[in-house]
Amino acid sequence: MHVRNVHERCFGVSPTHIGILLDGLGSDDDRLWPSSRWPRMSFDRPLEVGATGGHGPIRYEVEAYEPGRIVRFRFHAPSGFEGFHAFEVVAAGVPWTTLRHALEMTARGPALFTWPVVFRPLHDALVEDCLDAAARAVGEAPASRRWSVWVRILRRAYQLLARRRAFRMCAA
Repeated sequence: MHVRNVHERCFGVSPTHIGILLDGLGSDDDRLWPSSRWPRMSFDRPLEVGATGGHGPIRYEVEAYEPGRIVRFRFHAPSGFEGFHAFEVVAAGVPWTTLRHALEMTARGPALFTWPVVFRPLHDALVEDCLDAAARAVGEAPASRRWSVWVRILRRAYQLLARRRAFRMCAA
């Protein structure tokens, strides 16, 4: 199954302002990733081609990076995710800049089920939260949508599973 999923938002600031947010991904000063609400994005080194990491169960490697303009991540996990996701800063005419997140992949095997039922709803909510974080960082009002009931159920289930795993590791 081919998947193309794009989210974007236009901001009334220069590409430099949005590019600074992009360049901070995974750092201690990351103002784009909503780590107060989602598993933190982290890497084995600073953001650069070859850095590996991810967020939660999603694992990837930086396969392309142009500071202030684009970063593209190649999926390594979960199973069946064959493709990439990327953030791109696009000049949209003075003083406007678009921040775009695109995911393009072929879902195979277990991902034929997990992408539409589990990961897509969570992904969509997370990316919208990223765009809201960008809005706040540049002094604009976030769109702030309430998560769907399904997203809230999935997040609760994930939290319960994580606690259960942690308990088993402590008891061992």
